[in-house]
Amino acid sequence: MLSVWLEDGELSLRDVPVPIPPDGEALVRVLAAGICSTDLELVKGYYPYRGILGHEFVGEVVSLNGQAAGLVGQRVVGEINAYCHNCSTCLRGDLSHCENRTVLGIVNRNGAFAPYLTLPLENLHRVPDSVSNVAAMFTEPLAAALEILEQVEVTESDRVLVIGAGRLGQLIARVLSKTGCRLGVAAKYHSQREMLAGAELHAVDPEDIRPGGYDIVVEATGSRAGFKGALSAVRPRGKIVLKSTYAGEITANLSEVVVNEITLIGSRCGPFATALNWLETKTIDPEVLVHARYPLKDGLQALSHAAEPGVLKVLLEIGTI
Repeated sequence: MLSVWLEDGELSLRDVPVPIPPDGEALVRVLAAGICSTDLELVKGYYPYRGILGHEFVGEVVSLNGQAAGLVGQRVVGEINAYCHNCSTCLRGDLSHCENRTVLGIVNRNGAFAPYLTLPLENLHRVPDSVSNVAAMFTEPLAAALEILEQVEVTESDRVLVIGAGRLGQLIARVLSKTGCRLGVAAKYHSQREMLAGAELHAVDPEDIRPGGYDIVVEATGSRAGFKGALSAVRPRGKIVLKSTYAGEITANLSEVVVNEITLIGSRCGPFATALNWLETKTIDPEVLVHARYPLKDGLQALSHAAEPGVLKVLLEIGTI
């Protein structure tokens, strides 16, 4: 099967065997997959990954090696972390931080930029009939946005700033807007500001962010300048939620964190069941964020397009969607 392969920082289209699911896993035919900033940062060297990229997907179960035969033929999305269930981290209940985990398209597990992938049955979630394939493809990033509400209490009186209005920032802004908080979104590009305006969200020019003016700041730029901006924007004893992963190191004056008693919160994956419920009830419509669609054979061009400034979600149409 054709795949988008990453090795030694180089992307290529590579023919690889269709995977055979091990015990307890399913073979999933990929219908659509989304390109996210983590994929682009992996290309830059964020993590020394070798294999098929991609972790945002919707697919259909073809076969499985284990129980739950009723899943065959069902549309599914999948949590990206596969766990061992035996390490000390798993045994204390922190499965997503399993010491031996593999991560779809990121750590030691081939991803979704190919016609087929495998995942443990426990990772799969059925897609409600009313949710389109394109909307379902957003389940993973929407869950990541919803994780913020699992970690931080956000009230109507809170002044909240999202720094970055790209792929994930747009979803985060839509999620946070449902709390009724006083929300601003720092948007660099005109196209991003237009997208925010269409969702009745308040765009803020990055040059106009008031220092110390926010109770909670979410950093979603994927740039080193984002953390510096978040430190400036948050009030003393405020909270900064970090949603970005990127290659390289951050240089920052951590004395500000100490002196101003700022809470830093790392935030990664989130609740799939909640995300699917939001999609089913149409609490938000992520399909408006699709910027472009490409067939798998044009996967390299799709990744190049996704890396351009201001581009939102680029979609790979792999199966029939």
